[in-house]
Amino acid sequence: MSCQTEHTNKISIGTLLLENGKKLPDVEIAYERKGNPTGEVIVICHALSGNQVSVGSKENPGWWNEFIGPDLYIDTNRYHVITLNVLGGCSGSTGPISINPETNRKYGAAFPAVTIRDIVHSQFKALRKLGIDRVKAIIGGSLGGMQVLEWGHLYPNFTEILIPMAVTPYFTDYALAYNSIGRHAIKSDPLWDNGNYPDGTLIKGMEIARMVGLVTYRSEGLFNDRFNRERKEGVDIEYQVDSYLKYQGRKFSKRFDANSYLILLQAMDRFDLGFERGGWEKALEKVKAKVCMLSFSGDLLYPPTLAEAFFKELKKRNKNAAYVQVETRFGHDGFLVEFEKWGHHVKNILEKKEVTECLI
Repeated sequence: MSCQTEHTNKISIGTLLLENGKKLPDVEIAYERKGNPTGEVIVICHALSGNQVSVGSKENPGWWNEFIGPDLYIDTNRYHVITLNVLGGCSGSTGPISINPETNRKYGAAFPAVTIRDIVHSQFKALRKLGIDRVKAIIGGSLGGMQVLEWGHLYPNFTEILIPMAVTPYFTDYALAYNSIGRHAIKSDPLWDNGNYPDGTLIKGMEIARMVGLVTYRSEGLFNDRFNRERKEGVDIEYQVDSYLKYQGRKFSKRFDANSYLILLQAMDRFDLGFERGGWEKALEKVKAKVCMLSFSGDLLYPPTLAEAFFKELKKRNKNAAYVQVETRFGHDGFLVEFEKWGHHVKNILEKKEVTECLI
């Protein structure tokens, strides 16, 4: 399936040398630009199932449209906001559903593995092609937060502020385990055909992968209170939580390409800020930007205990760093909801000079 979307502009960045040594030709990066065209630039990095439409329109609102907009926490009257679709995605950037110029057919399963570092390098090239050589801030959660952390190391002078959310310096084994289940479900599907499925194929394994993911995104308490063991009568008695997960799984499998999903799962799995850099503590020495890090209570995938340990090491090397743990029942998905609980921290660091003022 394709996950092409409206509100897409593209910029060509030419050939990209990947971390594994392969060259990806004719790379395009899809993006959304919103806000004040003369304002300071803020870059948004999206999560696994997201895309470049963070703001969107009235008819097609983006995934952060209650957080970014006129007079909101990221004020588009004031700032120029650019959201970039990740390399390997399926919303317009070069990925498995793109045409391989060497074969004139879709890449499909032949699309090369990419890393978070590759994604950030492609974003840097795209922004430079757009005429941008420095930005006010780079912000993102989950997979987006991984990108934010890599931006801090790879391009330490490119931004004034980094705001990584719902992320840790590496992907934990617990999180890897859930991705492993999702990957196995997809690859075990008879219609998967080693990634060579025809356009329009609905892969049931994608539904299962999404169902597993949804369980990790929210807290135990939220699930229990929302569904409260409510039953749904039918041919077979089914609990409402089962119905909800099946519905969300089917919907997701219709809009997201399975090859892209696996490419991005693998990029997340391999994320380790300290890999081949002497450890993540050592890697922090290159970070020069102000940092306001947000974690969310009950986050199974990126535990606040590890996020706080990361911050403490960062603080030893960078006095312009602050940390906020947001109390929420939404767990990992906290960065997508309840903006009234944490949005003011982002607004404060964007509009004030001292990083500690983001905590006010």
